[in-house]
Amino acid sequence: MAALPTNDADAAAELERLAREIARHNRLYHTDDAPEISDADYDALMRRNTAIEAAFPALVRADSPSKLVGAAPASNLVKVAHARAMMSLDNGFSDADVVDFVARVRRFLSLGEDEPVTLTAEPKIDGLSCSLRYEGRKLVLAATRGDGQVGENVTANALTIADIPRVLPDDAPDIFEVRGEVYMAKADFLALNARLAEEADASGKEARQFANPRNAAAGSLRQKDAAVTASRPLRFLTHGWGEASAVPGETQQAVIAAIAGWGFPVSPLFIACADTDAALAQYREIERQRADLPFDIDGVVYKIDRLDWQARLGSVGRAPRWAIAHKFPAERAETTLREIDIQVGRTGKLTPVARLEPVTVGGVTVTNATLHNADEIGRLGVRPGDRVVLQRAGDVIPQIVENLTRDAPRPDWHFPVTCPECGSEAVAEEGEVDIRCTGGLICPAQRLERLRHFVSRGALDIEGLGEKTIQEFLALGWIAEPADIFRLAAHRDELIGREGWKDRSVDNLIAAIEAKRAPDAARLLFGLGIRHIGAITARDLLKRYATLPAIAALADELIALRAAATPDPEEEAQRFRNRLDKAIAELIGVENVGAAVGHALADFFHEPHNRSVWADLLAQVSPPPFAVEARESEVSGRTVVFTGTLESMSRDEAKAQAEALGARVSGSVSAKTDLVVAGPGAGSKLKKAEELGIRVIDEAGWAAIFAAAK
Repeated sequence: MAALPTNDADAAAELERLAREIARHNRLYHTDDAPEISDADYDALMRRNTAIEAAFPALVRADSPSKLVGAAPASNLVKVAHARAMMSLDNGFSDADVVDFVARVRRFLSLGEDEPVTLTAEPKIDGLSCSLRYEGRKLVLAATRGDGQVGENVTANALTIADIPRVLPDDAPDIFEVRGEVYMAKADFLALNARLAEEADASGKEARQFANPRNAAAGSLRQKDAAVTASRPLRFLTHGWGEASAVPGETQQAVIAAIAGWGFPVSPLFIACADTDAALAQYREIERQRADLPFDIDGVVYKIDRLDWQARLGSVGRAPRWAIAHKFPAERAETTLREIDIQVGRTGKLTPVARLEPVTVGGVTVTNATLHNADEIGRLGVRPGDRVVLQRAGDVIPQIVENLTRDAPRPDWHFPVTCPECGSEAVAEEGEVDIRCTGGLICPAQRLERLRHFVSRGALDIEGLGEKTIQEFLALGWIAEPADIFRLAAHRDELIGREGWKDRSVDNLIAAIEAKRAPDAARLLFGLGIRHIGAITARDLLKRYATLPAIAALADELIALRAAATPDPEEEAQRFRNRLDKAIAELIGVENVGAAVGHALADFFHEPHNRSVWADLLAQVSPPPFAVEARESEVSGRTVVFTGTLESMSRDEAKAQAEALGARVSGSVSAKTDLVVAGPGAGSKLKKAEELGIRVIDEAGWAAIFAAAK
């Protein structure tokens, strides 16, 4: 791994790049079934993101890949909400990562070193995640994972898979969700591609070939016509469960055994391991058998066996604390770099993309790879015509790790100094490695991308406003800024009769727009594309501030704070910056939302044009106050600080409890603090709380609050 950034600016810039790049690959993998990089390359991006976040915790973004699951569901199937979120898994890449995972579990649960920690181990199958909901022991809903909260209804298609029982036995709970992977065996995949080729030859049409078994399974399960799914050799393998009216066991292995007894396939390599050494031994055994298994796998999943411990551990961001995926090493291949293209994103960032001679790596044909930025191109010394080494692991975008012909006599490739879309100057801001177009909304690429982002599934999710439609309205001069979307009804008569538009399609579009007049406040804030404010950060901010006017007021406070801040005589610039950043983070008062977000908010609202866009938009829409689902308690909506030593639980578990009660957890005491929970050894925070007259309780008092919550 390349050296980590050495300052906040570089770290924030790279985290932004990683968030966007990983989100794109998530969409390609989970929604489009068209990955461009391998799992290994994707894992490398995730590792890089995790390492930078660990080094710069104040810069963790709201849309951090570490907090997100999958991607938004595709639009061609009916969306359904999961009763319990379908989580993703954190990854480990070495034995040390697994040892650290068990150590974190011990710390969180306050376990002694002699307390045995039993793990289960099973192959991590490379398929499409699916949840099967049974009510009254009958299958009533099958859904893909989607973004973890909302998936796609594939019930009719799942009923065609022989491995999936339609009815459970009488001893099964009344409500139970079985979760696992829909997959296609390697041999069946090859036979399917051969059959598709034969059918294409017979019809004279171009043959459609699936890139790998995972894509074949995903494409087959997500068909509109269940008859197509029935014609494909799909299988199902169980690895867990979701909502249940009763759980048939007290351990992971007991429940999986019960599910297997109901007729669901379970991996024969699923075992319980008494300790870490036994789990690692099973990893090596599964790796030894990998090539001979009937399905593709990319690692081994370990889970804490005891379900009561799983419940206490809970989850953080996108992943449970009680499980980890131990990934297999990345695969590599050589190919030729044909050319380097520049893509302009919605924030104006110029991203170089390597166009490659097609090469197969781990069963996937790779034609593109990201080159990240000008520094990465300089580090690798790549130019069109070079032979390069790609690294990938699984089905996500690869990265170039080595240039084999660096010394060959060939002209250097130079990063453009102007935007290829609008001709505006392309520059790097001070302290940043990314180069951005300065054209703003005059840049066609940015205007289009900003509007696409605003109506995207993660933001306002306006059905019918796709890229082609936005391009058409931009060309007609009907839209330029988000608020213009809500004035499109004025163009109804002009739109009817244009190619592809009839009364019904126009009215459907207008109705979809009107349905968003009272949008979710967090989605709207995210949709504005303010730097460093992704989907999760937007939610975190609104958990604290509730309304968009309150966010604007916060921005005004941040602007005033920055304007009033002056360095002390002879104070070093970096020391002043650190002091200012600390003050900004304290003013925001939101856990994991740091100075980078504060500066971004201040920058956005300091620009008169942005204020105009904001005011114009809020004149068109009325987002209700943001509400968070949580147990009702006396600390709901209040700010809690934990200090001192907690004796019955870890600090992480206490924080998780507070968030479950709808409270905000802060790391520092201020006038905005409502409650301090002080254990033995509490020092300056307790003293400050007493000085400010803030209520202070001990750990037993906190336990009583948690127990009394509804």
